[in-house]
Amino acid sequence: MSKWPITSLKGKINIKHGFPFKSEYFSDEATQFIVLTPGNFYEEGGFKRQAGKEKFYTEDIPEEYLHQAGDLIVAMTEQAAGLLGSCARVPESGIYLHNQRLGLVTTDSKKILRDYIYHLFKTKTVREQIRLTSSGSKVKHTSPERIYDVRVPLPTVLEQQNIVALLDALETKIELNNRINAELEAVAKTLYDYWFVQFDFPDDSPQGQGKPYKTSGGKMVYNPTLKREIPEGWSDKTLSEIANITMGQSPEGSSYNDEGVGTIFYQGSTDFGWLFPTTRQYTTAPSRMAKKGDILLSVRAPVGDMNIANTDCCIGRGLAALNSKTGSDGFLFYVMKYFKQIFDRRNSEGTTFGSITKNDLHSLTLAYPTLDLLKKYDEIVTNYNKMIFERSLENRELVSLRDWLLPMLMNGQVTVR
Repeated sequence: MSKWPITSLKGKINIKHGFPFKSEYFSDEATQFIVLTPGNFYEEGGFKRQAGKEKFYTEDIPEEYLHQAGDLIVAMTEQAAGLLGSCARVPESGIYLHNQRLGLVTTDSKKILRDYIYHLFKTKTVREQIRLTSSGSKVKHTSPERIYDVRVPLPTVLEQQNIVALLDALETKIELNNRINAELEAVAKTLYDYWFVQFDFPDDSPQGQGKPYKTSGGKMVYNPTLKREIPEGWSDKTLSEIANITMGQSPEGSSYNDEGVGTIFYQGSTDFGWLFPTTRQYTTAPSRMAKKGDILLSVRAPVGDMNIANTDCCIGRGLAALNSKTGSDGFLFYVMKYFKQIFDRRNSEGTTFGSITKNDLHSLTLAYPTLDLLKKYDEIVTNYNKMIFERSLENRELVSLRDWLLPMLMNGQVTVR
């Protein structure tokens, strides 16, 4: 029970509806402005960048719907399960557009702080009130008036400042880890593209003297299977030749639960968090299993999304599990990143992949490098992956601490000095 008075949000916050930006002016080509959608929210709250999936806007915009850094926005439509009522803080000024289905939250700072609302809307009690008062059968909606009626414990502004300072410190560290991980992964991916797609790996032969292979005139040989030239000494291989592949199979019957009974079960890409999946379900009748460290690949829309299994787990029809037959898991991970680029490009061209079958996956063909080059790449990427894994594990602990503290801070069970 809260030690603070319980009150509604009416008169303390204001929510402004977004502008109906016309979809005919949305573009995949980068422009100055990005239209925000409910897809820019994490289910638990927080701003989700949509790298490579942004909706750019090509027409003139109303200036009053251009976000500033720190703006607080709330998802007014449940575009995906759990998003209704999720809050996010806009990270930069002059880029993001305040779209319909999103609310811009401002507050009376003498009564309640905007950043306090951000954390408050992460609590189950607030989100449950928003869900229970929502309208719509298939897609749920809320409104400013319904949110104003939400009742919350309300500490003094000074106490709110202390709570925000603690929770923001945790979130800052989590976000920093995520950004470092994203940079490390980008470097490894760029190196893969440079070496294994453009074929400009360091040529260590006496003739090459460490210069980029193809650019410096390294010998290229036509490969009839791949129907293109590849470096001399390379070969073509199918994915099944370089990887152990397990296709998911959902357990039969009513063996699912969210109470932690049985084996962890991942159904598909909806379980994906940052690097490691998010456990939502368990099963008492596991069928197809993935091993800790396996690459988990989404084989249903969105095809090609990837993650790493952080434990032995059961995988459903929406996933496949892969690991390298030669121990070159770093190379395999970025092989699959490369194939995802192909899936995404074909989707953008109108050839939609709703799913990928076992035969599709097994028959994917690639240019396979020499073993010494493969070893060199894995030595580099293994160090990157180690750093990524360490930060991801740290983030799991930080998220667990934040989620444990949040409800107790918000009802006064724990106070910040």
